[in-house]
Amino acid sequence: VLDEAKYILNTKKTIREIALVFNVSKSTVHKDLHERLLEINLELFEQVDSILKYHIDVRHIRGGQSTKKKYKNIIQNR
Repeated sequence: VLDEAKYILNTKKTIREIALVFNVSKSTVHKDLHERLLEINLELFEQVDSILKYHIDVRHIRGGQSTKKKYKNIIQNR
């Protein structure tokens, strides 16, 4: 849990990316960073929580960029 927390603080990666690095499910990472970390270290939890809230705030932008890239590739490959 602490390794995941330190990793997200250092890299600002998403839960999905952290799950790949630590070879666990997204659900496990989410539970580690929301429930288990809260019990272990409140200060660290608050820092991680602010990053996770940022990811939620910008996910619609990332989704739009991903869709744009997808359709751009489709058009280029015709």
